[in-house]
Amino acid sequence: MLIRTSSARRFSRQAVQLLHPEKHQYAEETTFELPLSGNFEKDFRKNHINISFFQKTLLTVGSAAITILDPFRADMLSCLGETTGKDAAAYVFHKMIESEEGSRILSEQPRINSNTVDLESLKKYPEGTVGKVYSNWLKDNNVSPNSRLPVRFMDDVKLAYVMQRYREVHDLTHAILSMPTHMLGEVAIKWVEAIQTKLPMCIAGAIFGPVRLRPKQRKNYIEIYLPWAIQTGLESKFLMNIYYEKRWDQPLADLHQEMNIKPLVLSNGDK
Repeated sequence: MLIRTSSARRFSRQAVQLLHPEKHQYAEETTFELPLSGNFEKDFRKNHINISFFQKTLLTVGSAAITILDPFRADMLSCLGETTGKDAAAYVFHKMIESEEGSRILSEQPRINSNTVDLESLKKYPEGTVGKVYSNWLKDNNVSPNSRLPVRFMDDVKLAYVMQRYREVHDLTHAILSMPTHMLGEVAIKWVEAIQTKLPMCIAGAIFGPVRLRPKQRKNYIEIYLPWAIQTGLESKFLMNIYYEKRWDQPLADLHQEMNIKPLVLSNGDK
């Protein structure tokens, strides 16, 4: 069933009023204080918004409709992830608690932003290390780690942290897999994340994202990106268990070997 643009716009206005109650017009961004590591519960209590079943349904339907029309609406993607991701977040939590490194992440609750990560220091790491690769990726793709919205609509603080961690390491997943932020790169990463995390938002992005691809992109997607992404999602170890902040100086090649990641090698014509 097709979603009419007028209906999506109506959902947009209603959903935005829930997302940004201080604003009554269409808005894409909101400001928030950058948090420090280890204080997630405090930040969670400050940002948490209690919503009724009706409001949750409205947010889910509205954010889903808007995301289909505009997959780059970060606020709506975040909202959709929170309202549909409880069971998947619980799955990720248990996968992390089973791992020594994942358990440490859950215990210490590190955050990734310019308050917690010395971005200037990352630039000084040797080429080929995780820190340098991440720094180069941020620069090449004009991305800031400060752009990730806080989790607001999940009631369980442990699951909310899992969602926040997923959100904040998304760019690192791009970086270690050498995927830029164009549509092909985003869809490929969504397949990896969908297979590993089971998040409905990622599954939807993986399935519906390719609709916007141009013919040549679609050919490369089907023949190159999709098989690689599925293989990576299935065969690599659980990426959410990587404590990146403790691995900045690790050669990326060693991380790939440890995590059983086979990088996608592309010719210029396939990018």
